[in-house]
Amino acid sequence: MTTTERPDLSWLDEVTMADLERNPYATYERLRAEAPLAYVPVLGSYVASTEEVCREIATSPDFEAVITPAGGRTFGHPAVIGVNGDVHADLRTMIEPALQPAEVDRWIEDLVRPIARRYLEQFEADGQAELVAQFCEPVSVRSLGDLLGLQDVESDKLREWFAKLSRSFTNAAMTEDGEFANPEGFVEGDEAKAEIRSIVDPLIDKWIARPDDSAISHWLHDGMPPGQTRDREYIYPTIYVYLLGAMQEPGHGMASTLVGLFSRPEQLEEVVDDPTLVPRAIAEGVRWTSPIWSATARISTKPVTVAGVDLPEGTAVMMSYGSANHDTGRYEAPTTYDLHRPPLPHLAFGAGNHACAGIYFANHTMRIALEELFEAIPNLERDTGEGVEFWGWGFRGPMSLHVTWEV
Repeated sequence: MTTTERPDLSWLDEVTMADLERNPYATYERLRAEAPLAYVPVLGSYVASTEEVCREIATSPDFEAVITPAGGRTFGHPAVIGVNGDVHADLRTMIEPALQPAEVDRWIEDLVRPIARRYLEQFEADGQAELVAQFCEPVSVRSLGDLLGLQDVESDKLREWFAKLSRSFTNAAMTEDGEFANPEGFVEGDEAKAEIRSIVDPLIDKWIARPDDSAISHWLHDGMPPGQTRDREYIYPTIYVYLLGAMQEPGHGMASTLVGLFSRPEQLEEVVDDPTLVPRAIAEGVRWTSPIWSATARISTKPVTVAGVDLPEGTAVMMSYGSANHDTGRYEAPTTYDLHRPPLPHLAFGAGNHACAGIYFANHTMRIALEELFEAIPNLERDTGEGVEFWGWGFRGPMSLHVTWEV
C-alpha cells in the first residue's frame, strides 16, 4: 500500500452496538492495525484506538473535551468530563480538594476497611459467593456514597443507579442522519435521575443551611463568596458523573483484577502471600480490562491532521482507552493478564487535563478491598462451573464472578 492509499474500511458499516458491548476487542484490534483513527458509523464519531493516537489527542492543545451525544443526553450540562476553560477549572476546583493524596490518606482506611469487612462478614462462612454483586460493587458504591454524603441510600440502590446511568450513557448508536437509533434507551436513565433528584434535593437544602464534611456539601460551598453556594443545577451533571463513572470504576476494576488473577493461579497465590503486590495486581487488572473503556471524547478546535487523517475543526473523537491498553505496539501479549509485566504507563484513567480526578481514591479503595478479601479468604478459587461474561463498550467489567473456598 502506498502512503496515499487508504484501507478499505467498509467492514465498519457492519459493526453493531451489540458487537461492541459483548466484545469490542476484535473490532478495535482490526482498527489498531488498519486505521488507528477512523470513523465508526454506528457511533457516529471518529474513534482513536492506539495508545499513541489516544495519548496524542488527549494531551494536544488542538483538542478540548466534549461529551458524547449519549453522555450529554444522560448527564446534561455542564458535566465535568465535557467542559473546558473557566467552567472546567471551577468544577475541578470544586471536586479535587477531597481527592488529593494527602487528604485521601487522612480518611481512606477508616472509610473503606470497615465497609469491606462488613460485606465480607455477610458471606465468608458460606464457602461460595458471587463477588461482583456481593463484594466488589457494594464496597465501591458504599465507599463513594458515604464520601458524597449519601449514607442513607442503600448500596443496592446506588448499584441500580449506576447500572441505569451506564446503559443510558452508552446508548450511543446513531442513525445516518445523526439521530439516536434507540431513543427509548434513555428512559431508565431519566428514571434514575428523577429518583436521584428526589433524594438528593432535600439533602442539598440541608447542606445549604447547615454545611458538613460530605463531598457534595463542599461542592456547594467551597470557593464561593460568603453566604453564597453553587447552584444545584450547575452541580447535578457532575453528581451524575460520580454516580456512574466514579461509582463503578473501583468495583469493576477489582472484579477484573480478580478474573485476571484467577487466569494465573500462581500469580494469585503470590498476591495472597504478599499483600504488597496488591497495587501491582490492580494496575495490571485495570490495564487488562479498563473499567472506563471508551467513555470519553475530545473535539478538535481547529483543522488538524492526526494519524494521517485530516480532521476539520469541530470533529469529535472518542478515546478508546481500553483498546489503547491492548496495543501490541506498547505491550507484549496485551490480552494476557500478567502481574510481572514490566511497569509501563497505561491509560485506564485517561490522560491530559481531563484525566480522572479520582485516580488515588479509586486505587486505594480497590487496594483495601482486595487486601481484606485475601486476608479473610486466602483459599479463594473461581467456580469453574460458572462462566465469566464481561459486558460493555463505554464501561466494561465482569457481569458476575462466582467463587468457592473451603470453610
